[in-house]
Amino acid sequence: MSAVVDELASGGVRMALPLLLASSGELLSERAGVLNLSVEGMMLTGAFAGAAGAHASGSAGVGVLTALAAGLLFAALQALLSVTLRADQIVTGITANALALGATTYGSRLLFGDGSRQSALPGFDPLPVPALHAIPVLGPALFEQTVLGYAAFAITALLALTLSRRTTWGLAVDAVGEDALTADRCGLPVRPIRYAVVLLTGATSALAGAHLALSEVHAFSDNITGGIGYLAVVAVIAGRWRAWPTLLACLVFGLAQSLQFAAPALGLHLSAPLLVTLPYVFALLAVSGLVGRSRAPSALTVPFLRGG
Repeated sequence: MSAVVDELASGGVRMALPLLLASSGELLSERAGVLNLSVEGMMLTGAFAGAAGAHASGSAGVGVLTALAAGLLFAALQALLSVTLRADQIVTGITANALALGATTYGSRLLFGDGSRQSALPGFDPLPVPALHAIPVLGPALFEQTVLGYAAFAITALLALTLSRRTTWGLAVDAVGEDALTADRCGLPVRPIRYAVVLLTGATSALAGAHLALSEVHAFSDNITGGIGYLAVVAVIAGRWRAWPTLLACLVFGLAQSLQFAAPALGLHLSAPLLVTLPYVFALLAVSGLVGRSRAPSALTVPFLRGG
């Protein structure tokens, strides 16, 4: 039974890592007033670009750099639409996701051909931390990650600390997300701040996609993200736009995904379709208000127009 619990915990953390990365960037963006429903598309683009870069160069490191470049380009276009042109953030996000799905599917056919014949891509293997990886339950979950996995822990912790109200950057982000006009009158650069957080979301989401392709499966498949990007947005809502509760929501979603593989060994004879949908059931409960009331940033999705 202990081995099953270890596997459930390690699988839950492993599946939560892409969520942790994507939601940490999205949390900053939403706290600054920009809703990126395009996180799914950013992740998918990052996964494809990472796989393409690794395939072309034979290096997983080059794949990560390619993924970051693609994620930043995607985010720059999103910021242009949302921040500069003040387009509807929900419409542009959904449209961007649809375009990303179509483009990566077509690109995959051109580059890899039939997915069933795709050879394994260069990727990252787990690097156990001596002694620490032997700790029951927590050891396999936290200390048997790939380089990208450890980077995910560091990035999410850093961004959570950055959002602390004790930091200048955290205060600036919150001011822009609550009342952009007042923040502008006080001298804060509203548009550059919003551009910065959207670009950061693109980078973290692209890394999340690269983690899926290069750390988890060492391959790229159509729609490899499978809705994880939407769960990242939901995690921010479930976490009430606060850093640590958002990270906790990501872990809960990851454990729910892991349960579908560990359920038989735990003696839980549940149907496979039910277990697959379990993370999304948790997501619906989270956004329904059953986990407590929350208040979104006042300027979320509100375009900034100086003097408006």
